[in-house]
Amino acid sequence: MTAVSVRHGVVAYGGRSVLRDVSMQVESGQVVAILGANGSGKSTLVRTILGLVPLAGGEIDLFGTPQRRFRHWARIGYVPQRLGAGSGVPATVGEVVASGRLARRGIFRFPGAEDRAAVRAALEDVGLLDRVNDPVTTLSGGQQQRTLIARALAGRPDLLVLDEPTAGVDAASQEAFAGVLTRFAQRGGTILLVAHELGPLEPLIGKAVVVHDGRIAYEGKVPEPAGHHAGPGHDHLHPHAEPERPVICVAPTDRMPASQQ
Repeated sequence: MTAVSVRHGVVAYGGRSVLRDVSMQVESGQVVAILGANGSGKSTLVRTILGLVPLAGGEIDLFGTPQRRFRHWARIGYVPQRLGAGSGVPATVGEVVASGRLARRGIFRFPGAEDRAAVRAALEDVGLLDRVNDPVTTLSGGQQQRTLIARALAGRPDLLVLDEPTAGVDAASQEAFAGVLTRFAQRGGTILLVAHELGPLEPLIGKAVVVHDGRIAYEGKVPEPAGHHAGPGHDHLHPHAEPERPVICVAPTDRMPASQQ
């Protein structure tokens, strides 16, 4: 089955086109990376797929269902770029991860044994079980990102969508992310991730989609670095740009369940 299908997608902000005639597919079990310079539209593309940004034209299907009629959001786990430590939410690691069960359990049911087991398994997978009772504000940036991955995994999704999971975190955390995603893929999971640089995630990627100026510029195997980009220690696969470091709020929206924000 095709997990994600975008056909001739168009997105505009204030009359300015951000995505132009974008078409792409993610097959079930596939690991796909959306690459491109900052401002190219790659993050807008995944947020549009998730229904967080409206389409101005074109169509999107999720698991064979038109996005506007899709209701099985528990099948999709979303990992935003950053869990803002200054967001003012006095939550523990365990509480954040447990919120990933809401789409499965519903907001009016108390957590049961299955929910607790899923939270524990997700924390073990990302190596944070020993921090379950610690406030998220005490974690490093890499640990906070691992908490967001655990939250998504706790929902037992079929599709994991990640927006620059390795941005601004240390090499050890990047290696940890690669291990978590590899195990998820080995269990049959589908992965769609946005990246500025792939780093240790590169061996996992089955298909790359390069976005440039709001259009799909390339689709296929991960492109080889060229010129000075191929030098030692240089991982860039696309033009340089100033790094973006947005803080993503974890508050729910109208389109996706709270566990997916």
